[in-house]
Order: sequence, then structure tokens, then C-alpha cells
Amino acid sequence: MSTTVFKPAARHSVFRYLVAAVACALAGTAAAAKVPLPAGCNSAGTSKPAPTAVALVQSVFPPVQVQVRTPVQPTVLPSGGRNYLLYELHVQNFSMEAVTVRGIEVLDAGQPDSAPIAEIRDGQIGAQLRQVSIGDNPAILQRLGVGQGAVAFLCLAFDDKVAVPATLRHRVLLDKAVADGPVIGTHATPLLVLGRPLVGTNWTPGNNPSLHSHHRMGLWVVDGSAQISRRYAIDWKKFDAGRKPYSGDARDVRAYYAYGQKVLAVADGTVVSARDGFPDNIPKTEAGFETALPVTLDTIGGNQVIIDLGNGQFAAYYHLQPGSVGVKAGDRVRRGQLLARVGNSGDARWPHLHFQVTDKPDVMASEGLPQLFESYRAKSGD
Repeated sequence: MSTTVFKPAARHSVFRYLVAAVACALAGTAAAAKVPLPAGCNSAGTSKPAPTAVALVQSVFPPVQVQVRTPVQPTVLPSGGRNYLLYELHVQNFSMEAVTVRGIEVLDAGQPDSAPIAEIRDGQIGAQLRQVSIGDNPAILQRLGVGQGAVAFLCLAFDDKVAVPATLRHRVLLDKAVADGPVIGTHATPLLVLGRPLVGTNWTPGNNPSLHSHHRMGLWVVDGSAQISRRYAIDWKKFDAGRKPYSGDARDVRAYYAYGQKVLAVADGTVVSARDGFPDNIPKTEAGFETALPVTLDTIGGNQVIIDLGNGQFAAYYHLQPGSVGVKAGDRVRRGQLLARVGNSGDARWPHLHFQVTDKPDVMASEGLPQLFESYRAKSGD
């Protein structure tokens, strides 16, 4: 087991680190050892001149009728000695025949004649595409019928010594053509430096951005718009040395190490929503699970606090303990201030804190924004 302390001078995001079934926070400074890439993340590098043998894409008329768009532009996020970009490409076939997605090239828009900085080819692309009501067969996922669309969940990882391009463009490779997307920026959101959301140690950041996370893949249509409010969301959980979350009766919320733990304001701000009174669920066990209240858009977050951090960013805390919310809408809070305690209300299987930063004060009708923590201590090992 090794421990790394990340100092206040550095700024770090938190990802799910999956090695030998051990989950831990991952972050780092330039001197920190590299950690494995999260699932579905592709290494990206510096643009180089395109080889002369590579044929240039010729303009055709009519243009290829496949739409490529990025609904939310990414922001460079430092973590584990790398800089990451997490975002999605929505690809939709408006042509009169089926097409097959064979790959995606990511290019530095400031270097139009350069080779791609990252390439996702046939062997990988099926794992990063999602279609509604389609199974996991990559061959099916890659084939878009007339009018069909898919979402490519992208994660690019740049070594911290490599400059991240200010703008990108994307080329979707089809069987007999290519579809180019518009130029996007890579610094869309001014990143705030956050304090800790919880007190104590041995917190595990669950359901972080990876292809294995329902948060990352959680595309929801709300208010007529497909959004991912949980793009960077973290389920903060506590385990003992044997990776068990409780001691005693598994159906008793108070038996869980996370239950009742103090929840803190990550930054100064104004409370825009504070809800209490939702009951705790009986935790999920082999005997089954049913929420104390039916899950709706109104109840899904359970007891909650949402803080306006300014600059169009909102810190949201969900599944809080009944009776523990100590603030109300309109209150000014300071970083480190006690807000509530961890519970098991709303759509929660067992006690944990669901924490996210979004562009609107809504649990689902919003877009998830990066989280950058000032400092923390990470453990890794077998």
C-alpha cells in the first residue's frame, strides 16, 4: 500500500482508479508516478505533420449527410500527472442509406494539415459508442440506419508535459466517406478550486467518469434536451479493510460507515435549494430493495443541498440524512461549513454522498461540470 499526499499548491480532479479491484482517488503532480488510464480513455499527443502518403480528404457535393456535434464543450482537467478532456460526440445519420462508423480521428484545429492527435479505430470504437435500445454487440452499435444516431463517449489523456490544443475538430470515418464535425474549444468552463465535501478519511470515490460508470453514461432527456448531469459526479462511500461498507445488520442504515458523516460546503456560495424530510431507504440486500418513496424527478435526489458557486456553477449534495439539513435557501455559506450529514434518501441503495457540480441547480436537467479539488491524500496498492 502506498500513500500520496497532494498539496494545496497543486490542483486535482478525482477519477475511479481500477487496479486489482481496488478503488481509490487518483490525482497527482508533475512528479507523481503515472497511474493506469480510466476505462475508455485514449492517449493523446502532440500534432505532427501528416505523412505525405496520406490522401487528403476531398470536398464532395453533396456533403456527407452525417451530423457530428458536441453538445457540451470540454474543459482541461488535471489528474494523475495527465490532463484529461471528457466529452461526447453525437453522431446522427441523415443520409438515405445505412452507414457504419469505423473510427474517430481527433485533430488539432489550429494545425489543419497535421496528423490526428488521437485515433479511435474499429477495435475500440464499438466500446465507446452507445445507442438507445441496442445491445453490446459492437458491430450493431457501429451501424447507423437511416435516421439513427449514436453517442461516442470520449476521454482524451495528455501527458502533463504536452500542451492541450485550444481547439479540436473531429473526423468520423465511415465505410466510404468521412464526416467532419465543427471546431470545439477545450477550456469552456473556468475551473473553481474546491475544498473537501466530507470529514474524515478512507472515502472511496465511486462511479467516476469511465465506461463502467452509470454516471458517465447517464444520458437523460429532460425538458426536451439530452443531458448528462452526472458526467463527473462522485458517489462518496466508506469501506473497511475488507471492502465491506457496514458492520452489523446490513438492513440498518446506521450500520454503514458512511451514514451520519458530516457533509461540508466545498466553497463559499449561496444556498439555492435545501430539502429535508424524505425518509431513509432500507439498504439493498440479497433480499431485495425498494425505495421508501417512489422515484420521480422530484424525489430522486432525496434530501439535498445545492449551492450557487458563481460563474454558472452549482455544487449539489444528494441522499442526505433526514433531519440533518442545517441550511435553507438564501443562506450564505462558507467553505468548510457543516451543511448536513450523509444519509440514504432518494434513489440510494445504501448510504453515500452523491456529489456533483453542474451548470444548473437541478439533479437531472443540467450538464455535469469538472470537479477540481485543492488537495487530498490518495492510497493505492493490492
